[in-house]
Amino acid sequence: MTTDQRFPVARFNSEPTPFYYYDLALLDRTLEEIRNASAYPGYHVHYAMKANANPAVLSRISAAGFGADTVSGGEIEAALRNGFPASGIVFAGVGKTDAEIELGLRAGISCFNVESAAELEVIEQIARRLGVKAPVALRVNPEVDAHTHHYITTGLAENKFGIAMTMLPAMIEKATSSDSLTFRGLHFHIGSQITDQAPFGLLCDRINALQDEYNARGIHFDTINVGGGLGIDYENPDSHPVPDFRSYFDTFHRRLRLRPGQQLHFELGRAVVAQCGSLITRVIYVKDGVARKFAIVDAGMSDLIRPALYEAHHKIENLTGHGPEEKYDVVGPICESSDVFGTDELLPRVERGDLFAIRSAGAYGEVMASRYNLRRLPATVVSQ
Repeated sequence: MTTDQRFPVARFNSEPTPFYYYDLALLDRTLEEIRNASAYPGYHVHYAMKANANPAVLSRISAAGFGADTVSGGEIEAALRNGFPASGIVFAGVGKTDAEIELGLRAGISCFNVESAAELEVIEQIARRLGVKAPVALRVNPEVDAHTHHYITTGLAENKFGIAMTMLPAMIEKATSSDSLTFRGLHFHIGSQITDQAPFGLLCDRINALQDEYNARGIHFDTINVGGGLGIDYENPDSHPVPDFRSYFDTFHRRLRLRPGQQLHFELGRAVVAQCGSLITRVIYVKDGVARKFAIVDAGMSDLIRPALYEAHHKIENLTGHGPEEKYDVVGPICESSDVFGTDELLPRVERGDLFAIRSAGAYGEVMASRYNLRRLPATVVSQ
């Protein structure tokens, strides 16, 4: 596939950079593959809005029939505004404010994923004051190591997120005995950017054991929510434009023993939107150092923070370059030494004005942009 087929370069030349470009055809293909791979009885997929909240993206996902996984009142409002029904919205997060909880209750969202005993108490109080019953699930840390970056590993026993398994019995008792709470079930999330199915299999084994234990006590769960975490191929986005959803959902179908009528929920974010988005930026200067060459672009860590925050690498392409390949450090204009997108990037000879595509940036890209250095937020361009 040529550059012009993947990216409308002529159109890009008329747009001020930097901007995020979204290939909506690829997003549609990804959503269709998720629907096909998850077509098992009782399976429900919610899109994790923290990955990307661009309205053009959200409206496409809601129109495809997915639910929404939210982590703030602002995300609940954006979900409702962009077509997600309240009955398909779940609300997670360790620090839900009173106002956010009230917003969710008044909107009639489907579930609060509760992460502490203190939060459960507050949700109960607010629900009682409003005269409603709050639907809750308890987020359990299953002590499964996802073997990913320590910033995005969340399923270990002692963590800011979730509830240790030793604390679970008392919280289940609280949730099931309250007149102001409706207990839905259990919620799990072991981490992000997981490219090996083994941790998901281990999660299934842990859930199976938990269900056996609590069923023996006469406690049953209407829903099991296994979170998300499926990773993507950052180095070869054209070879793997759509993640392996078939293996992902089949792992749960094979390994997880659902009870009759039990509903299984997923919360996928990165895997849905990452590959359809690219950050398009223009070369301002080519700087010759003593032993290195620098391609200084007009996008910075304020537009895409993942490389600076996680030491993450995104494939970088010179969309307009010609000639022999040379090595460049691709850096931004921000006054921070960490404002680097890549070192020793092998690119066709770079000249001032060349357009670069920083690939696989549809997740945790635009949504994490800031105005650091008082820069403008990046614009959006979508495929036609």
